[in-house]
Amino acid sequence: MGKRLTQIATRTGDNGTTGLGDNTRVSKDSLRVHAMGDVDELNSHIGLLLCEPTPEGVADLLVEIQHQLFNLGGELSIPGFELLKGEAVLALDEALAHYNGQLPKLEEFILPAGTRAASQAHVCRTVARRAERAVVALGATEALRETPRQYLNRLSDLMFVLARVLNRMNGGDDVYWKSERLARASE
Repeated sequence: MGKRLTQIATRTGDNGTTGLGDNTRVSKDSLRVHAMGDVDELNSHIGLLLCEPTPEGVADLLVEIQHQLFNLGGELSIPGFELLKGEAVLALDEALAHYNGQLPKLEEFILPAGTRAASQAHVCRTVARRAERAVVALGATEALRETPRQYLNRLSDLMFVLARVLNRMNGGDDVYWKSERLARASE
C-alpha cells in the first residue's frame, strides 16, 4: 500500500467525503465506508477481548484475526484489490473445528452472557454479523470477491464458539435461555 499517515487531522473529510486506498473520494455514508467501518469496529472489539484472560492459544488466534481483519479492511478500501486470502477462511474453519470439538453439544439457546470475556466475544459475534451484512450490501451493488463475506461469516461462528469456551474457562457454563414455551411443554 502506498502512503502512510503522517498527519491525522487533514480536514479533507470535513465535506463529508473520505479517501479510499486508490486515492478516490467517496461519501462517508457509502456502502463501502459502512463496511470498512464495521470491520474496523469489529477489530477494535477483538482488541478489547484481548484485554481479558483467555485459554492457551486463544490470544494468538485473536491477534491473527486482527491482522486478517486489517487485510479485509484494506481490501475494502481499494476497490478490486485482493488482500484477504482464502487460507484465512480455512484457518477459521480449523479453529472452529478445534474449539467446537471441546464443547458439549448445544441443546438449548444460550444468552449472550456469562463471564466478561464471553460477553465480549458475543459482542464481537454480533459486530461480525453486522460487518457481514454490510459486505453483502456492498456486494449487491459492486463486484466483490466472496472471501471477505465468507471470512466474516466464519468469524461470527467462531466468536460464538469462543464465547462458550470462555464461559467454561474457570469451570463455568453457558447461560441458557429460559423458554416459557419449552417450560410449558415439559410440564
